[in-house]
Amino acid sequence: MNGRSGGPLPRAVVLDTDGVLIDSAPLHAAAWKTAFDACLDEPTTAKGTEAPFDVDTDYRRFVDGRSRYDGAEAFLTARGIHLPPGEPEDAPGRGTVRAVAARKEEAFQEALRAEPVVAFPDAEEALGALRSLGVPCAAVSASRHARALIAAAGLDTLLVTVVDGEDAARLGLPGKPDPALFLHAAHHLGVPPGETALVEDALAGVRAGRRGGFGLVVGLDRTPDGHATAALRSQGADLVTPDLTTLVRGLWSDRG
Repeated sequence: MNGRSGGPLPRAVVLDTDGVLIDSAPLHAAAWKTAFDACLDEPTTAKGTEAPFDVDTDYRRFVDGRSRYDGAEAFLTARGIHLPPGEPEDAPGRGTVRAVAARKEEAFQEALRAEPVVAFPDAEEALGALRSLGVPCAAVSASRHARALIAAAGLDTLLVTVVDGEDAARLGLPGKPDPALFLHAAHHLGVPPGETALVEDALAGVRAGRRGGFGLVVGLDRTPDGHATAALRSQGADLVTPDLTTLVRGLWSDRG
């Protein structure tokens, strides 16, 4: 674990879901690639934007942690592809931003049917340890599937609350890098953000944690070679850890 870990122990923890608690990020990235590469193959695509969507760098930079619409708009705009916004009921396709987002959702659902999502091996251990220490935890996700996926992974009983894309739509909460979803989760835990740790693997999520005034912003770098650490630090992570058990042992077990 790298970075600053001094100061009072956090009284609560808010964790991102995809890539932190459950191993769904590769499925999301592959689904985005299906949707975006179809747009990049269009004959009308501007010259110089043909490089296919990269499931590592492009995923982290443009779509990880964002709502489907915001992620689609961010990537397409970066490639110089300007589509009309469209309507929420647009069918999967490539004619509008919402159609591209719908194609991503369609591809993700297809992937889920073929490959169920599971929890990371360290997630249950870390959440169980925090629960035994009396540290309440919440999960946050921009995805509307988060509650079902967390329950299927067997983590729901270890969390006080889950805030997901359904809550964002119902309450009109903006997605990352706005901190609204994280702040909503901290409110449910009954602990001020300044006394709460935020754990994120997405750059947009780290920025949101910093903007939201969380007392400890933790970057989670699960990459085998640690190549995401520098980027997480650059966005404001106080410390970076390779897994959740290292985080819990490094903070609560060693100092509690």
